[in-house]
Amino acid sequence: MSGEALATSFFSQPVLPKAEPAELLRAVQILRRRTGIILGEHKMDMAARTLGLRTRQVGLESVRDYVSMLELDPNAPEWERFISAFTINHTAFFRERHHFAILGDLVRARRRPVNVWCCAASTGEEPYTIAMTLHDACGQPEAGLSVTATDIDVQAIEQARKGIYTLDRVKPVPPEFLKRYFLRGSGRQAGMAMVKPVLRDIVSFDVLNLVAPQWPFSQKFDAIFCRNTMIYFDKQTQTRILERFAPLLKPGGLLFAGHSENFTYLTKAWRLKGQTVYTLA
Repeated sequence: MSGEALATSFFSQPVLPKAEPAELLRAVQILRRRTGIILGEHKMDMAARTLGLRTRQVGLESVRDYVSMLELDPNAPEWERFISAFTINHTAFFRERHHFAILGDLVRARRRPVNVWCCAASTGEEPYTIAMTLHDACGQPEAGLSVTATDIDVQAIEQARKGIYTLDRVKPVPPEFLKRYFLRGSGRQAGMAMVKPVLRDIVSFDVLNLVAPQWPFSQKFDAIFCRNTMIYFDKQTQTRILERFAPLLKPGGLLFAGHSENFTYLTKAWRLKGQTVYTLA
């Protein structure tokens, strides 16, 4: 075999099943119906490749067969992987740091129990940051402090429950919080950090779809974090979710939004308090 042929065979990749326009449209529509997520035109190439990858990984011949499988069985295990493939898990510890200073001031002035809902928990960085903020602001013990952390992405929630991160991921955590709330890995876990039980006792993780007809909550919350999530929904879905948040918030509670999100024009249920923080109108 020639060097050129060897190089070609070594670097060649199997051809993915092609997503024809009709199948691509069907997939985008069922994703929107199931999750509320809207894929813009600029994401169609990514979506086509993702569909091809999933089709090959489940052993089907065509994207048409793959989409049909999802449509025919709403409880198929593949739905979890399909949704995860289109979910963006961009997150970090202490992202938009000013929000946590505001949260700390809020909970110091409130009586326990203190409950916070993080509705786009991703891989756990945000809810663990909330837990650190609560514990630091309210002091020990941690009884009466709880963070309900939910996300539609099953795989992200599984990773979040582990509470294990690379040292690079925990760089935004203040040094005193690293010492107080994390264990540094050794041996096979070298280069990793694990959240301590004090945080695990505060945070509970679960899978939740924000566009589901019902949410499984009986309690109200002192604060709700819904940051950098609404941008993936249309205005009608955004409004419906915001109005469903309102009765879940305790008097004087706060809703935290992402830096690029503006809710004031969507519903009269909320008014802007400042710095992308809202309170009930």
